[in-house]
Amino acid sequence: MQGSLADPTKAIRNHQTVAHTADHGAAHHHDFRLFGVVVFLVAESMIFLGLFAAYGTFRLAAPGWTNDTELELLLPSINTAILVSSSFVINQANKAIKADNVRGLQMWFGITALMGAIFLAGQLYEYNHLEFTLATNLFASTFYVLTGFHGLHVCFGLVMILAVLWRSFKPGHYSSTSHFGVEAAELYWHFVDVVWIVLFLLLYIL
Repeated sequence: MQGSLADPTKAIRNHQTVAHTADHGAAHHHDFRLFGVVVFLVAESMIFLGLFAAYGTFRLAAPGWTNDTELELLLPSINTAILVSSSFVINQANKAIKADNVRGLQMWFGITALMGAIFLAGQLYEYNHLEFTLATNLFASTFYVLTGFHGLHVCFGLVMILAVLWRSFKPGHYSSTSHFGVEAAELYWHFVDVVWIVLFLLLYIL
Protein backbone atom coordinates (compact mmCIF):
# COMPACT_ATOMS: atom_id res chain seq x y z
CA MET A 1 0.00 0.00 0.00
CA GLN A 2 2.83 2.35 0.97
CA GLY A 3 4.64 1.44 -2.28
CA SER A 4 1.53 2.27 -4.28
CA LEU A 5 1.18 5.63 -2.63
CA ALA A 6 4.85 6.36 -3.07
CA ASP A 7 4.85 5.43 -6.77
CA PRO A 8 1.35 5.91 -8.29
CA THR A 9 2.68 5.29 -11.83
CA LYS A 10 3.89 1.85 -10.83
CA ALA A 11 0.56 1.10 -9.14
CA ILE A 12 -1.31 2.03 -12.31
CA ARG A 13 0.97 -0.17 -14.39
CA ASN A 14 0.40 -3.08 -12.01
CA HIS A 15 -3.34 -2.58 -12.22
CA GLN A 16 -3.21 -2.52 -16.02
CA THR A 17 -1.12 -5.69 -16.03
CA VAL A 18 -3.60 -7.50 -13.79
CA ALA A 19 -6.53 -6.33 -15.95
CA HIS A 20 -4.74 -7.41 -19.13
CA THR A 21 -3.97 -10.82 -17.63
CA ALA A 22 -7.61 -11.26 -16.58
CA ASP A 23 -8.86 -10.28 -20.05
CA HIS A 24 -6.37 -12.60 -21.71
CA GLY A 25 -7.46 -15.47 -19.44
CA ALA A 26 -11.14 -14.84 -20.19
CA ALA A 27 -10.44 -14.72 -23.93
CA HIS A 28 -8.47 -17.98 -23.74
CA HIS A 29 -11.32 -19.65 -21.82
CA HIS A 30 -13.80 -18.31 -24.38
CA ASP A 31 -11.73 -19.67 -27.28
CA PHE A 32 -11.41 -23.05 -25.57
CA ARG A 33 -15.18 -23.37 -25.14
CA LEU A 34 -15.78 -22.42 -28.77
CA PHE A 35 -13.24 -25.04 -29.81
CA GLY A 36 -15.31 -27.57 -27.84
CA VAL A 37 -18.41 -26.54 -29.78
CA VAL A 38 -16.54 -27.00 -33.07
CA VAL A 39 -15.39 -30.48 -32.01
CA PHE A 40 -18.98 -31.36 -31.13
CA LEU A 41 -20.20 -30.16 -34.53
CA VAL A 42 -17.50 -32.16 -36.31
CA ALA A 43 -18.73 -35.27 -34.47
CA GLU A 44 -22.29 -34.46 -35.50
CA SER A 45 -21.12 -34.01 -39.08
CA MET A 46 -19.70 -37.53 -39.03
CA ILE A 47 -23.15 -38.90 -38.19
CA PHE A 48 -24.74 -37.03 -41.07
CA LEU A 49 -21.93 -38.08 -43.43
CA GLY A 50 -22.69 -41.68 -42.51
CA LEU A 51 -26.37 -41.15 -43.33
CA PHE A 52 -25.49 -39.45 -46.62
CA ALA A 53 -23.20 -42.35 -47.51
CA ALA A 54 -25.99 -44.83 -46.74
CA TYR A 55 -28.39 -42.82 -48.90
CA GLY A 56 -25.91 -42.81 -51.79
CA THR A 57 -25.26 -46.53 -51.46
CA PHE A 58 -28.98 -47.37 -51.46
CA ARG A 59 -29.58 -45.10 -54.41
CA LEU A 60 -26.83 -46.65 -56.50
CA ALA A 61 -27.78 -50.19 -55.51
CA ALA A 62 -31.46 -49.78 -56.29
CA PRO A 63 -32.07 -47.84 -59.54
CA GLY A 64 -35.63 -46.61 -59.85
CA TRP A 65 -36.12 -46.76 -56.10
CA THR A 66 -38.16 -43.55 -56.07
CA ASN A 67 -41.05 -45.25 -57.85
CA ASP A 68 -44.40 -44.53 -56.18
CA THR A 69 -42.86 -41.56 -54.34
CA GLU A 70 -43.32 -37.99 -55.51
CA LEU A 71 -41.97 -34.88 -53.84
CA GLU A 72 -43.33 -31.39 -54.37
CA LEU A 73 -40.68 -28.70 -54.68
CA LEU A 74 -42.53 -25.51 -53.77
CA LEU A 75 -42.87 -25.92 -49.99
CA PRO A 76 -39.38 -27.38 -49.45
CA SER A 77 -37.94 -24.55 -51.56
CA ILE A 78 -39.71 -21.95 -49.40
CA ASN A 79 -38.56 -23.77 -46.28
CA THR A 80 -34.99 -23.79 -47.59
CA ALA A 81 -35.11 -20.06 -48.28
CA ILE A 82 -36.38 -19.45 -44.74
CA LEU A 83 -33.67 -21.55 -43.11
CA VAL A 84 -30.86 -20.08 -45.21
CA SER A 85 -32.11 -16.56 -44.47
CA SER A 86 -32.21 -17.32 -40.76
CA SER A 87 -28.44 -17.89 -40.80
CA PHE A 88 -27.96 -14.29 -41.93
CA VAL A 89 -30.45 -13.12 -39.31
CA ILE A 90 -28.72 -14.88 -36.41
CA ASN A 91 -25.41 -13.42 -37.53
CA GLN A 92 -26.90 -9.97 -37.01
CA ALA A 93 -27.54 -10.93 -33.39
CA ASN A 94 -23.86 -11.76 -32.95
CA LYS A 95 -22.89 -8.40 -34.43
CA ALA A 96 -25.38 -6.66 -32.15
CA ILE A 97 -24.04 -8.14 -28.92
CA LYS A 98 -20.46 -7.39 -29.97
CA ALA A 99 -21.62 -3.77 -30.06
CA ASP A 100 -23.21 -4.18 -26.58
CA ASN A 101 -26.64 -3.95 -28.17
CA VAL A 102 -28.65 -6.41 -26.06
CA ARG A 103 -31.96 -5.25 -27.54
CA GLY A 104 -30.60 -6.02 -31.00
CA LEU A 105 -29.52 -9.45 -29.84
CA GLN A 106 -33.00 -10.15 -28.50
CA MET A 107 -34.69 -8.93 -31.68
CA TRP A 108 -32.52 -10.95 -34.08
CA PHE A 109 -32.65 -14.09 -31.94
CA GLY A 110 -36.41 -13.75 -31.67
CA ILE A 111 -36.72 -13.51 -35.46
CA THR A 112 -34.41 -16.51 -35.90
CA ALA A 113 -36.50 -18.57 -33.48
CA LEU A 114 -39.66 -17.63 -35.38
CA MET A 115 -38.08 -18.61 -38.71
CA GLY A 116 -36.94 -21.93 -37.25
CA ALA A 117 -40.45 -22.62 -35.95
CA ILE A 118 -41.90 -21.81 -39.39
CA PHE A 119 -39.43 -24.23 -40.97
CA LEU A 120 -40.52 -27.02 -38.61
CA ALA A 121 -44.19 -26.24 -39.19
CA GLY A 122 -43.60 -26.43 -42.94
CA GLN A 123 -41.87 -29.77 -42.56
CA LEU A 124 -44.75 -31.17 -40.50
CA TYR A 125 -47.21 -29.87 -43.10
CA GLU A 126 -45.22 -31.64 -45.80
CA TYR A 127 -45.22 -34.89 -43.80
CA ASN A 128 -48.99 -34.71 -43.43
CA HIS A 129 -49.49 -34.31 -47.18
CA LEU A 130 -47.00 -36.81 -48.55
CA GLU A 131 -48.50 -39.74 -50.41
CA PHE A 132 -46.02 -42.22 -49.00
CA THR A 133 -45.17 -43.48 -45.55
CA LEU A 134 -42.06 -44.70 -43.81
CA ALA A 135 -42.76 -48.24 -45.04
CA THR A 136 -43.63 -47.48 -48.67
CA ASN A 137 -40.19 -48.20 -50.11
CA LEU A 138 -36.49 -47.70 -49.43
CA PHE A 139 -36.50 -44.10 -50.63
CA ALA A 140 -39.41 -43.25 -48.34
CA SER A 141 -37.63 -44.80 -45.36
CA THR A 142 -34.41 -42.88 -45.95
CA PHE A 143 -36.37 -39.68 -46.65
CA TYR A 144 -38.10 -39.78 -43.26
CA VAL A 145 -34.94 -40.81 -41.41
CA LEU A 146 -32.80 -38.05 -42.94
CA THR A 147 -35.34 -35.23 -42.69
CA GLY A 148 -36.58 -36.38 -39.28
CA PHE A 149 -33.06 -36.53 -37.85
CA HIS A 150 -32.36 -33.08 -39.23
CA GLY A 151 -35.66 -31.85 -37.78
CA LEU A 152 -34.54 -33.01 -34.33
CA HIS A 153 -31.40 -30.92 -34.73
CA VAL A 154 -33.50 -27.90 -35.69
CA CYS A 155 -35.55 -28.47 -32.50
CA PHE A 156 -32.35 -28.59 -30.42
CA GLY A 157 -31.11 -25.43 -32.14
CA LEU A 158 -34.37 -23.70 -31.27
CA VAL A 159 -33.95 -24.72 -27.62
CA MET A 160 -30.45 -23.20 -27.64
CA ILE A 161 -31.71 -19.97 -29.21
CA LEU A 162 -34.59 -19.67 -26.75
CA ALA A 163 -32.24 -20.37 -23.83
CA VAL A 164 -29.92 -17.56 -24.96
CA LEU A 165 -32.91 -15.31 -25.48
CA TRP A 166 -34.16 -16.00 -21.96
CA ARG A 167 -30.74 -15.39 -20.41
CA SER A 168 -30.35 -12.16 -22.35
CA PHE A 169 -33.07 -10.61 -20.19
CA LYS A 170 -30.84 -10.97 -17.11
CA PRO A 171 -29.05 -7.63 -16.68
CA GLY A 172 -25.43 -7.84 -17.77
CA HIS A 173 -25.55 -11.51 -18.73
CA TYR A 174 -24.34 -10.87 -22.28
CA SER A 175 -22.03 -8.12 -23.43
CA SER A 176 -19.39 -7.39 -26.04
CA THR A 177 -16.84 -9.24 -23.89
CA SER A 178 -19.06 -12.09 -22.67
CA HIS A 179 -21.23 -13.76 -25.28
CA PHE A 180 -20.15 -17.38 -25.59
CA GLY A 181 -23.75 -18.63 -25.60
CA VAL A 182 -24.60 -16.37 -28.51
CA GLU A 183 -21.68 -17.60 -30.62
CA ALA A 184 -22.30 -21.25 -29.72
CA ALA A 185 -25.96 -21.00 -30.76
CA GLU A 186 -24.99 -19.22 -33.96
CA LEU A 187 -22.41 -21.89 -34.88
CA TYR A 188 -24.93 -24.65 -34.25
CA TRP A 189 -27.56 -22.89 -36.34
CA HIS A 190 -25.16 -22.49 -39.27
CA PHE A 191 -24.39 -26.21 -39.00
CA VAL A 192 -28.09 -27.08 -39.16
CA ASP A 193 -28.46 -24.78 -42.15
CA VAL A 194 -25.57 -26.33 -44.10
CA VAL A 195 -26.82 -29.87 -43.43
CA TRP A 196 -30.26 -28.93 -44.73
CA ILE A 197 -28.83 -27.49 -47.96
CA VAL A 198 -27.11 -30.84 -48.62
CA LEU A 199 -30.31 -32.72 -47.77
CA PHE A 200 -32.40 -30.51 -50.02
CA LEU A 201 -30.06 -31.10 -52.95
CA LEU A 202 -29.91 -34.86 -52.37
CA LEU A 203 -33.61 -35.50 -51.76
CA TYR A 204 -35.38 -32.92 -53.90
CA ILE A 205 -33.04 -31.79 -56.69
CA LEU A 206 -30.65 -34.59 -57.69
